[in-house]
Amino acid sequence: MNTRKAFITLSLVLVSLVMLPVAHADEWDQASRLTFSQSVQIPGRVLPAGTYWFVLADGVGNRNIIQVFNSDRSTLYATVLAVTAERPHPTDNTTITLAERESMPKDAIVTWFYPGHNSGHEFVYSKSEEKELARAKHQTIMATAPVNAQTTASGD
Repeated sequence: MNTRKAFITLSLVLVSLVMLPVAHADEWDQASRLTFSQSVQIPGRVLPAGTYWFVLADGVGNRNIIQVFNSDRSTLYATVLAVTAERPHPTDNTTITLAERESMPKDAIVTWFYPGHNSGHEFVYSKSEEKELARAKHQTIMATAPVNAQTTASGD
């Protein structure tokens, strides 16, 4: 009987070890599924209204390279450079900041924060765009559902 208990205990430990990387996968790459009701700009590209995955690229050194995929993560739309952004208080949901520019019909994504984190990612735009974005009105939007569910962000 002791052998059976030992086997069950060992099995549970092994299952826990196998499941551990899966449980922390989204935390590591900060995968966030966002749906936009209107087109938004990221550095070098305009994303039409739709659903996208924002994911930190695999890489040990730089945690500020963001990949943007389509809704089923089968197509990479962009790889974007960012710098670390800080905020005083984390939120429970994904949060983005949009710059609403009068001269452009598309709002630009300025920052992206993963739930529960004070450190996030500020997208790097060209110098001329940076100046324009600095003058623009900024709107912070919190996704309407937890990051692993369908989330919606809208500049409306």
